[in-house]
Amino acid sequence: MSFENAIHARAITLDTMALEMCAESGTGHPTSAMSIGHLVSVLMYHTMRWIPADPECPTSDRLVLSEGHAVPAVYAAMADIGATIDWNGEPVKLNRDHLKTLREANSPLDGHPNPQEGIAFFDAATGSLGQGLSVAAGLGLAARADNTGRKTYCIIGDGESREGQIIEALDFIMDHNLTNVLPIFNCNQYGQAGAVSNQQSPERMTSKLEAFGFEVATIDGHDPDAIRSTFAQFNLEGRTQPFAIVAKTVKGWGAPSMQGGNWHGKPASKSQVENIIAELRQTGLKLTSSLATASIAIPEPPPPSAPSSTKTEVMSFREAMKKWDMTTVLQSGKLATRKAYGIALRALGHCNSEVWAVDADVSNSTFSNIFGDDSELEDRFVECKIAEQNMYSVGAGLSAAGKIPFCSTFSKFITRGYDQIEMAINSGANLKIVGSHSGISLAADGPSQMSLPDIAWFRSFGTMTDHHGNPGCYVLQPADAWAAYGLTVAMSEHVGCSYLRTFRPDVEMIYDDNTKFELGGMEVLTQGRDVLIVSAGYMIHECNKAIDELDRLGVDATLLDLYSLPFDEDRLLDLANENSGNVFVVEDNYGGSLGSAVADACAASGDAFTVEQLHVRRIPKSTRTPEDILRMCGLHYTDIANGVASQLGVHTTST
Repeated sequence: MSFENAIHARAITLDTMALEMCAESGTGHPTSAMSIGHLVSVLMYHTMRWIPADPECPTSDRLVLSEGHAVPAVYAAMADIGATIDWNGEPVKLNRDHLKTLREANSPLDGHPNPQEGIAFFDAATGSLGQGLSVAAGLGLAARADNTGRKTYCIIGDGESREGQIIEALDFIMDHNLTNVLPIFNCNQYGQAGAVSNQQSPERMTSKLEAFGFEVATIDGHDPDAIRSTFAQFNLEGRTQPFAIVAKTVKGWGAPSMQGGNWHGKPASKSQVENIIAELRQTGLKLTSSLATASIAIPEPPPPSAPSSTKTEVMSFREAMKKWDMTTVLQSGKLATRKAYGIALRALGHCNSEVWAVDADVSNSTFSNIFGDDSELEDRFVECKIAEQNMYSVGAGLSAAGKIPFCSTFSKFITRGYDQIEMAINSGANLKIVGSHSGISLAADGPSQMSLPDIAWFRSFGTMTDHHGNPGCYVLQPADAWAAYGLTVAMSEHVGCSYLRTFRPDVEMIYDDNTKFELGGMEVLTQGRDVLIVSAGYMIHECNKAIDELDRLGVDATLLDLYSLPFDEDRLLDLANENSGNVFVVEDNYGGSLGSAVADACAASGDAFTVEQLHVRRIPKSTRTPEDILRMCGLHYTDIANGVASQLGVHTTST
């Protein structure tokens, strides 16, 4: 049987299986799957080097299905091949009977790809459209660094190509000359509500890609020989220019009654399936004399080499400051947490070869440039420019390749990547997110640069557990340089997502070598008996000043640095009880954040507590100094002291 006939027959088989599994489920996207049947057949049976019994092999080529709703086509191929998946903790060879469980609660065959559900063939959860190409770029970066020769193929829908992140990823691939990543645009002409815009037509897509600098091949996505030869063109030795494919396909290929609009996400009913399969068979018989699927040899990847990663014990903050001639800074007793983060990142880079620094054009403000400017580390520094969404998905790709990416930008700009971060968490990515210039203390730049709802958003992930039983994300707010250094190191040792919030001003160092910082931890800075003041980050320094004011009023206050969310709730409740059940929470962001976490813990205990919160309650504006912005937002140390005094019924004269 010729290659052309074999692929046509294989595509008919996969399309039939996709139809059947979606009909059995009563949900799914069979027509999208049918549009990529030929592409998947050539990729998974002929072009990609992979081992069905070991989908995670580190030298295997990768397939990122950005068009995640088309996943029935890939599930069908895996079942037809007998690829190994994880089913309730046991490795099994996927077969056709398993496909009947698509989208069931106890099935790993999720509605969209997700490696954490048991399908290690995938590297990231996709389906929130527009993100897959960035993940593929991260995988490509890692493959080049590891010199494995692995290629990454990414199938992208024409409708999703309108997402701005696709443009960010295309720019990134060109910036970094990732010739080992192949974007494949599946132009089947239909989105969910109707036809795609002419701006996403195959012709316009080709012109755009060429303008970006790609070498582009426009092909019939149902022509086996054209697909094979174009993949071979991508895989030519010595390629120096990124390559892309625009594939003209038909949504619902092979079954005329399922083509056109109004079929997106609409499986055939069980009564319709027989007639539609008959249409597919008729289409197949017009293309090939036999629908018997001939065996096609899947090429194997090269054997993995011995791991080249190195890891040694990270130096202490004091040792790092001495090593890089910053002892006088340490002796000065003042340093911004963002600068200490940069020093910690550099130290981690030297002790762990899997640590990478990723930034979005602000490295000289986040101080990740301390890592990038080190000649021994610069190859692991990735500049993403002003494209935060792409940055987080690139980080997810790096993580899938075994790296530990620290993604840094202004914490205000992190909000642009909330969807990408959530998808990375869903994927099980070991992603480290660092936001500098947090809260209101940067003052002069105004609210467009201030992160105010970020703690509330990240904190919500700490209220659930990930696939390994850990908090979905830790939120970390260091108050000084020692804490920033220690928590950066702790982040690197934790497998999972965490968010470190640093700030702009230089502040006093309040800790030293004797304090060990850990995820979930807290530190009592002053011990009292009347009220428990809870704060974190920059506001610890204002609270320290308020403690002195309260002391003059005869109020004996405990100050707790609650630098981690989630935290040990029992310990916090013990401290609250030791302070007559009075709790006063101070934070320089909007509500629903640290104070809400404390209030939730107190409420859940069932004990009697009085909890009051001081946080930003208005949209700030620019001020010349941090003190001015603190006064504007009612967070000056005098406001804290007056608020605590009022809670306790202590008379005071407002300052």
